[in-house]
Amino acid sequence: MTDQRKNIVVRFGMVYFIISLLFIGVIYKIIQIQYFERDQWMELADKQKMSDIMVKPKRGNIYATDGRLLASSIPTYTVFMDMGAESLRIKSGKLFYDNLDSLSLSLSQFFGDKTPAQYKRALQGAYRDKKRNFQLYPQRISYSQLKELRKLPLFRLGRVRSGLYEREFVSRVKPFGSLASRTIGDVYPDESLGGRSGIEGSFNEQLLGTPGISTRQKVANRYLETVDVEPIDGLDIYTTLDVEIQDIAEKALRDAANEFSPQSACAVVMEVATGEIKAIVNLDRDEKTGQYHEGVNHALTNRMEPGSTFKIASLIAVLDEGKVKKSDVFDIDGGILQVANRVLKDHNYHRGGYDILHADEIIHASSNVGTAKMVMKSFGSRPERYVEKLYDLRLNDSLPIQMKGVAKPWIKHPKKDKKQWYKTSLAWMSIGYETKIPPIYTLTLYNAIANNGKMMNPTFVKSIKRHDEIVKQYEPEVLKESICKPSTLKDVQEIMLGVIEGKYGTARSVKSDIVRIAGKTGTAQISQGGLGYRAGQTYHNVSFCGYFPADNPQYSAIVLLTAPQGIPSGGRMAGNTFKTIAERTMIHKSSHLPDYLKTDTLNQQPYFPDIKYGNPAALKTVATNLNIPLQNIESQTIAQHGKKDVLSRDAKAEVIPDVCGMGAKDAVYLLNNLGLQVKLKGLGEVIAQSLTPGTKLSEGSTIELFLE
Repeated sequence: MTDQRKNIVVRFGMVYFIISLLFIGVIYKIIQIQYFERDQWMELADKQKMSDIMVKPKRGNIYATDGRLLASSIPTYTVFMDMGAESLRIKSGKLFYDNLDSLSLSLSQFFGDKTPAQYKRALQGAYRDKKRNFQLYPQRISYSQLKELRKLPLFRLGRVRSGLYEREFVSRVKPFGSLASRTIGDVYPDESLGGRSGIEGSFNEQLLGTPGISTRQKVANRYLETVDVEPIDGLDIYTTLDVEIQDIAEKALRDAANEFSPQSACAVVMEVATGEIKAIVNLDRDEKTGQYHEGVNHALTNRMEPGSTFKIASLIAVLDEGKVKKSDVFDIDGGILQVANRVLKDHNYHRGGYDILHADEIIHASSNVGTAKMVMKSFGSRPERYVEKLYDLRLNDSLPIQMKGVAKPWIKHPKKDKKQWYKTSLAWMSIGYETKIPPIYTLTLYNAIANNGKMMNPTFVKSIKRHDEIVKQYEPEVLKESICKPSTLKDVQEIMLGVIEGKYGTARSVKSDIVRIAGKTGTAQISQGGLGYRAGQTYHNVSFCGYFPADNPQYSAIVLLTAPQGIPSGGRMAGNTFKTIAERTMIHKSSHLPDYLKTDTLNQQPYFPDIKYGNPAALKTVATNLNIPLQNIESQTIAQHGKKDVLSRDAKAEVIPDVCGMGAKDAVYLLNNLGLQVKLKGLGEVIAQSLTPGTKLSEGSTIELFLE
């Protein structure tokens, strides 16, 4: 018993001794590292550590007035393999070669751009050459695709073991395509540099956000990143743009551009009471293809001689001065007037012109001679008084418009600009020449006329928000409480209505059965630089500016076509485009809903709406409630898709379908039946999808749908 106890004590003593030695060794090593080797290890740690790495914030979104998304930043990824990764090289590449065949097959099915054999050869070649940056796919993929890619053979083992890694690129996406594209603006390829133009550039500081700071350090052969200072995402911009009115204006202007082939065109729609811009379209023609695209923001930057739309400013000046009344009679002399060494002519002088016109009829007929005579009668001895009247209309000011790059108008003064003032200047200025006025300024004046004389500042942005919290609200801004006397305003409103409805009106074709329009046409010959107006082939700007409904104005608008083909006509070209915008806008804003389906007068058959993809049971329920024949669903389905079973649960397809415009329920039903996993973001209709329509379908893939 005693021997056994001694053995236990001896054994315990040996263990205790060994532990003590190890403890002493650890203490020694700690002291050695802490005091003698400290600098060496700290230097090594610093080599494995990267400090002050900028963490990019998310750029803010841009929204329409109703909250629909106009611009957002969406990350995309380029995927690579590090073929020199240590995990792929151990045991003669056992891990790599064990997964090579299955990975090649999976990549072929996932991307669909190469056969399994081609992928196998490419992977083997990259492995043999120890490529550190072997690009798996030439195009960028979405985040949902990246997550699915990580589930493939070998890649599911993680980044360190598989060598799979990605580079992130943030793309600025406009869900509505070209709608208001130039006004929304663009950003630089590197979003950290900010916006280049439009709202993106004008509100770049708010959209950009504040970068954060992170530290990256290598630990256990892996890089771990720690965020020291969180980034602050950019603010969201809520514009005044109305998507429906924007769509109406763009379609109308494109139709006019395709018909008349101008070099450029623009249209702007403003809300009368607030000055909010509801639509703005700018088109430029590609000289090679003849196609039109959103180019320069002509509505804001094009300093141009406005032509006859400027006669309304002259009319306000002469009526307010009190030396001319709208009932006064003027001798037009056949439309020819000698002014100093030049001859002023009316548009119809070659057909005999007009003999006698009242002051209001002069504007109706857009008589150059009559307008010049009215202005010279009122201001001939004091031309500076006329110019100061124009200045009082804010036509020579830099208005506090929210957008950057807005051109400043130019109206010369007879005393301040003596070298540029001629004996003919007063007459030619009265009809819209020898001045430079951007279209947005002309519209601002006309909007004031519609708003009972109150001039509003054009507004593009309504509010700035952080999530749902308002950071800044932009209220309607009054630039001038009244642009003229009440009696003058009343006369001008009546005269502008007569341009469309009067006997001599130059815009009689603009008269509408749907909405009453008031406005003024404009046709201005474009100067050929130093060669003036008489060199070679002549080109014109044609325009129409006005408001609607004339009895209770809600919207004002301007349409401008630069150098259209054919005989220039402000009424026929720009005016009819204005009419289309006005009619469609008022129909869209109408609260009247038809209580029955109209009958087609040609075939006396009731009209039925097109049937989209969706759950057949749900569609049949809707059809029954709306009294739409059930066979109509089957016939339209066959006509559109070539087979009845497109709506069935067994529907199959080889490519990704386009579900934009569909409701969430029907889109999810269709995509789930095709074997896709669906993720939804937002509410409403589908406006964008992460998988490109027409690309090869891979069952089990995830597709993200963006709803608005």
